[in-house]
Amino acid sequence: MIEDEISDFTGALQFERAMSENTCQAYYRDLRRFAQFLKSRGIDDARSVERSHIADFLGEERGAGMASSTRMRRTAAIRMFFRFLRERRRVSSDPTDLLDTPKRELVLPRVLSEEEVGEMIDAVSGTEPRELRDRAMLEVLYGAGLRVSELCDLQMDDIIGDGELLRVIGKGSKERVVPIGHGAGNALNAYFASGRGAFARGNGYETHVFLTRLGRPFTRQGVFKVIRERAAAVGIAADRISPHVMRHSFASHMLRHGADIRAIQELLGHADIGTTQIYTHVDDLHLGEVHRKYHPRA
Repeated sequence: MIEDEISDFTGALQFERAMSENTCQAYYRDLRRFAQFLKSRGIDDARSVERSHIADFLGEERGAGMASSTRMRRTAAIRMFFRFLRERRRVSSDPTDLLDTPKRELVLPRVLSEEEVGEMIDAVSGTEPRELRDRAMLEVLYGAGLRVSELCDLQMDDIIGDGELLRVIGKGSKERVVPIGHGAGNALNAYFASGRGAFARGNGYETHVFLTRLGRPFTRQGVFKVIRERAAAVGIAADRISPHVMRHSFASHMLRHGADIRAIQELLGHADIGTTQIYTHVDDLHLGEVHRKYHPRA
């Protein structure tokens, strides 16, 4: 049955190819949706799937308004699934051969201005443990351009180089080392000196950097809540802020100040330079705004 094949495939992704848990779960959901589509057409065997079935599925997704990025990921999941089955001789042919890939629509990332980021961070200025923790979280997210999952997973021994560098485990368990800057470094030192102990509650076995009031590691949802609360305090609307917006802002502001796109790629942990190049479009928009505002004949 195709459901069993999907379970085998996603298990292989995690244990043989060392893909991240989030990617494996996303592919599993995509393939389950595809399997449901096939079942509605009386197909429950991967050997019976034809290219027209896949094209119909993707067409139905497009008609339902599914984003091109999601359709691209689902296409990739289906391709990898049938390649897996072909390698293990569970199907005699690959129906994804010659299958068109949906084109990615250019969706520019949301970013905050440098002034907005500075105002939000500087507003968290108290000396209570929660204030120290939240400021350190904001500083590290923006100072190092981390993904929210990377922030949640950050361990005490990941702070290296006399507190000036972070060792980060990114997607696909790929490791990179990123600088954090003086702002984040100072905020972390203050948090370690007068804040983290209140959350750790004497538990020397807990090695995560950022802890909740219950002494547990943060979840992505917990970080999201902190970010939105701190943004709301300075008048930034909820639909304009998220942990990933901080990451986008980091990259956009670095580029605007002259950073090389390849360096930004390394700092963000992007495997493909094309993923990083989206920030050049954001900067082009900024240049256009400057031209329209200041050129006498714009």
